[in-house]
Amino acid sequence: MSLPPFLSWIDDQQSAMVDTVCQWAQINSGSDNLDGLAEMADCLQQAFAKTGGQSELLASDPMPLVTKDGQEDSRAVGQMLKVSIRPEANRRVLLCGHMDTVFGKDSPFQSCTDLGGGKIGGPGTADMKGGLMVILTALQAFEKSPEKSQLGWDVLINADEEVGSFGSRETMTHLARKADLGLVYEPSLADGTLAGARKGSGNFTLVVRGKAAHAGRDHHLGRNAIAALSEAVGKIHMLSGQRQDLTVNVGHISGGGALNVVPDLAICRLNVRIKASEDKDWFIQALEKITAETNQQEGISAQLHGQFTRPPKPMSPSFRHLFDILKQCGEDLNLPINHKPTGGCCDGNNLAAAGLPNIDTLGVRGANIHSDQEYMVCESLSERAKLTALLLHKLAVGDVTFPKREEPQ
Repeated sequence: MSLPPFLSWIDDQQSAMVDTVCQWAQINSGSDNLDGLAEMADCLQQAFAKTGGQSELLASDPMPLVTKDGQEDSRAVGQMLKVSIRPEANRRVLLCGHMDTVFGKDSPFQSCTDLGGGKIGGPGTADMKGGLMVILTALQAFEKSPEKSQLGWDVLINADEEVGSFGSRETMTHLARKADLGLVYEPSLADGTLAGARKGSGNFTLVVRGKAAHAGRDHHLGRNAIAALSEAVGKIHMLSGQRQDLTVNVGHISGGGALNVVPDLAICRLNVRIKASEDKDWFIQALEKITAETNQQEGISAQLHGQFTRPPKPMSPSFRHLFDILKQCGEDLNLPINHKPTGGCCDGNNLAAAGLPNIDTLGVRGANIHSDQEYMVCESLSERAKLTALLLHKLAVGDVTFPKREEPQ
């Protein structure tokens, strides 16, 4: 087929795209850095003004947490950026990304480096400031299409994806329910492979309280919270594998202080990954049983906190149809489109839970995310922007059919 002429415009933006991603990457926007996130949101709002869409910054809900003292609390989350165009359009596409990274203000990884071979290393270059540039450039190109009036779009860029998207979930779900298709710009693998089916994820905290006492004089009067928690942790760890592909990671344990004091507080924080939605209730019941057994110990009290933050995203017929559409676009661009299941999760899980078919690794090719070896493949900026722009064009002109929405989970 003859490709729409606006795709060649994207190639001309390649150098500027790389420069801008590097500028964005050098703004520290760790999930906890509200000042950095505010700066990043301002930069993005100015950049997305080039699309012609109407933009607004939206407040995020507070994120629930359990403090180091074992108390329930919450913390503020950075603002979201929403950009929309043609609200009257009968068909809508929701494009999602995140501006936060895993690198805090105290991280030594704060700048970009040319690694040679067409790779740029830097915090968030792949995950996912490169992806944000793909969204921006693709929409600028699509807005040059004569058929743009046939399709409306919304962009939502949140500030808390790396910590579970608690603060943005309600807004994301609202937009997902109005959309016909979702596109998410997490990085693909370095070879371009996309994520297909994804596991679901939950974060939980078990707080165990005992009774402090002098470890020598009154040891018999104390009730050791660490010892009680250790028994529970052993049981929790053994839940891995009791359902197919279910894994539990006991990620953090804290408690105790002076060695001559029986510890009266111990806290375990854990993450679970599930393949099947029905495993959610099974796992929660298992945790509740372990908590109840811990509470049966004399002088010990245990309290469970947390929830599943993202349900599984199976490869349903609607999702397969969407991948087939994307594969057609890839063939037109001589770009191979392959996918495979992953244990990771992202906002694509949340869109799927709202019934919205989506592909969630449409960002740049890259690797080593969440480490100081993170990099993006520079040529994939224009490569992926053309892929999205062509997909939007095909949807607008009716060359392909939208996948059917799923039943919300």
